[in-house]
Amino acid sequence: MNKHHAPSGLHAFTAPDINPGALAADVSAAVLGAVGDVTLVLDLHGKILDTAISERELVTFGLGGWNGGDWVDTVTVESRGKVAEMIDEATVGKPARWRQVTHMTPNGDVPIRYLALRLGDGDRIIAIGRDMRSAATAQQRLLQTQQSLERDYIKLRQAEARYRLLFDMAREAVLIVDAGSRRIVEANPAAYRLLGAREGALTSQPATAMVDAEDREAFLAHLGAAEATDDMTPVTLRLPRGRGDIRLVSRLFRQARVALLLVRIESAAESVAGSGGDSRLAEVVERMPDAFVLADGALNILTANAAFVELAEAPSADRVRGASLGTWLGRPGIDLELIMGQLRDHESVRNVATILRGSTGGQEEVEVSGVSARFGEEVCYGFTIRNVGRRLRSVPDPGLDLPRSVEQLTELVGRMSLKEIVRESTDLIERLCIEAALAYTDDNRASAAEILGVSRQSLYSKLHRHGLGSLVPGEE
Repeated sequence: MNKHHAPSGLHAFTAPDINPGALAADVSAAVLGAVGDVTLVLDLHGKILDTAISERELVTFGLGGWNGGDWVDTVTVESRGKVAEMIDEATVGKPARWRQVTHMTPNGDVPIRYLALRLGDGDRIIAIGRDMRSAATAQQRLLQTQQSLERDYIKLRQAEARYRLLFDMAREAVLIVDAGSRRIVEANPAAYRLLGAREGALTSQPATAMVDAEDREAFLAHLGAAEATDDMTPVTLRLPRGRGDIRLVSRLFRQARVALLLVRIESAAESVAGSGGDSRLAEVVERMPDAFVLADGALNILTANAAFVELAEAPSADRVRGASLGTWLGRPGIDLELIMGQLRDHESVRNVATILRGSTGGQEEVEVSGVSARFGEEVCYGFTIRNVGRRLRSVPDPGLDLPRSVEQLTELVGRMSLKEIVRESTDLIERLCIEAALAYTDDNRASAAEILGVSRQSLYSKLHRHGLGSLVPGEE
């Protein structure tokens, strides 16, 4: 009776000679060919005598052309040891075990998992292989997903560490309040110091417990209003047992689909003593009838008063903060460049006539004055913007002089040729345009030449011809 070894750890047939009984050679070949995606018939030295492939796609990889070669030559260097071990174990009759190897093909590497069995006491070894490409792809995707999760986890931990450091080191007292339950979720050390509470005592407590009983309704109303709008004004409330007043402002944010309120608190006494002048100045700027804008070096708006928000037709100051001033101010590509050139050269600019475009399509004639200020390494720009409506600044109005000039030109008919009359009218229009450009640019000839689309030399020549000025020695 031939010996039959089942794979290690599995249960073999108890009576292989009776059940299923002896199989004909062609039946055995058909069964073995159907068992695996790839089935190899080898001699005891590992030479491939025959090959059966049941997976159609594997045929395109060239696996059917191995007959007559050594099995070990079809695999990568890393897999040759496994192939040699499977041949040795099958030859000496050790229990078979599944081993995965990688075949080299013209169309790429193909991972196959093999079980090598010796056929009784004969000189043949059967290697039954299963295609592992789908499993390898899934394993690779799993590995990539795990690596991506690990990277995201590291980024999350780093962000959490930065948040925790900023939260704990902030001088300003900050509370995180659950918007639904109105209970304190978290408080920074500055909040514990300001409220006179021991560390950890504020967590999970009702937020209203930190203010006087008579001010709790006002505090709840403030929190409710913060859920409806971002543009909240600070509210002053009293601490319990006459420990002083606090000034706080709240803002809604969401985290993991939970609505939370960020409550910033400061002592009312310190606020008045330390920044009373600043707050009064800010209040005055906010109430100015003329628009005021503070912008950074890239002309992104840092703050703006209510008059600018109204001119820009924006719903709130938060909507313009961080946006480019050029979104609203000036004719594209002209006015802001001229204003910035004046600020860089002279650090201030006065009464520049331009336009301001509203978010909903409105447009107003405005006058802009500006100044640059340096704070350390940073440069900021402050602008006042005055709405002049349809009134233009001191620019010669062609509409007033033109009818009289037209009458003078028509009186020339009969005394001068048409060519000479056209030249006279061209000179008149040219002069008016030059005067307007000089007025727009505060007599800056280089800027005037730029908006007129002519060279500076050409502009100087026209100024001389019209008696508006002459070439300045040293200018080009």
